[in-house]
Amino acid sequence: MKRYGLIGYPLTHSFSKRFFTEKFETEKINSTYENFEIDTIQKFPEIIKNNPEVIGLNVTIPYKEQVIPFLDDLNDSARKIGAVNTVKIIRSDSGVYLKGFNTDTFGFENSLKPLLKEYHKKALILGTGGASKALKYVLNHLGIEFISASIEELKENEIRYEEIDEQMMTERTIIINATPLGTYPKTETFPPIPYEFIGEKHLLFDLVYNPEITQFMNKGKARGATAKNGYEMLLGQALKSYEIWNSKE
Repeated sequence: MKRYGLIGYPLTHSFSKRFFTEKFETEKINSTYENFEIDTIQKFPEIIKNNPEVIGLNVTIPYKEQVIPFLDDLNDSARKIGAVNTVKIIRSDSGVYLKGFNTDTFGFENSLKPLLKEYHKKALILGTGGASKALKYVLNHLGIEFISASIEELKENEIRYEEIDEQMMTERTIIINATPLGTYPKTETFPPIPYEFIGEKHLLFDLVYNPEITQFMNKGKARGATAKNGYEMLLGQALKSYEIWNSKE
């Protein structure tokens, strides 16, 4: 029996465990998927050592960046992004080899592309955490210029939320919520942007998937914008992870 799992903290609302357990049951796959909730990344080696049947792990908040020093290798996208959400575990007589991947890029690109119009040239990313790094990689690949709004110390190509004005909202017709604002159970929250400047040409993409329609999405839809949540992206990255775990590479 193959075993897979998820590391993160906390893991009270894990999409991955539910998704893979249902997949294995439905498709009669002799595998299990379990949560490994660890309160510090320093416990990561213990998970690998104490669970010798585990051949693949997903990585979620807050460890997508912290896990990298524990890995032996990264694929190109994970290396360029600086964040990992999938770890392939190869065990042999010579030891354990850990390789990191980022499948958020696959999930995001395949979810976003069908919605893009010719006027979607510039994006505004709300949030600068680990999740936003995969988004930037994909937007670069698609030739879409972007800027990020942050509440942290500003870095290159970042602005304060207070700087988001009518001109910025008008020219940046892709707005992506890469913050946890709006996530269950705090469904009443939403990013602080001037929604009155949103119009029919805007595309609002929310990485949040629970609830299905967030306040961020609702506010955009009320002004005629197209809005999409993060469920399809989540689904895509999960299936890509499974493909990586079971590939011969």
